[in-house]
Amino acid sequence: MAPLIALIGALLLFRTTGWIGVTYFDDWQMSLRAAVAVMFLLTASAHWGKRRPDLIRMVPAAIPRPSFVVSLTGYLEIVGAVALMIPALSTAAAIGLITMLLAMFPANVKAARERLTIGGSKVPSLPVRTCLQIVFITAVILASPFI
Repeated sequence: MAPLIALIGALLLFRTTGWIGVTYFDDWQMSLRAAVAVMFLLTASAHWGKRRPDLIRMVPAAIPRPSFVVSLTGYLEIVGAVALMIPALSTAAAIGLITMLLAMFPANVKAARERLTIGGSKVPSLPVRTCLQIVFITAVILASPFI
């Protein structure tokens, strides 16, 4: 739930700064783009530190080197978040982030089915996780320049 809270909170913050005169965020799409970037930076931070072992446990058994995969996806989230904010790279970043969200979904399915925890908190149920994934993908699409 923390990524959803970060997404909504950052969107409200950026839109508010736009309304009070920061012209960069005077547009809902740019505010959403920045909020999506904040969300991915937050989720990337979980790939290292105390939550890392939990994320490694989420990786399906069929995928080799789960530790490497967790590191790789963390770096890709950082690169995607930064690239999303660069106009010349934002379309490619959006496509990459959507692809990554779809590719990582089996790990979320495993975590929900096996009732795993992240940082001591239970992961959301599969229906909730699916809805969250749809919200995140929709946010990336709406934030992207191809809309």
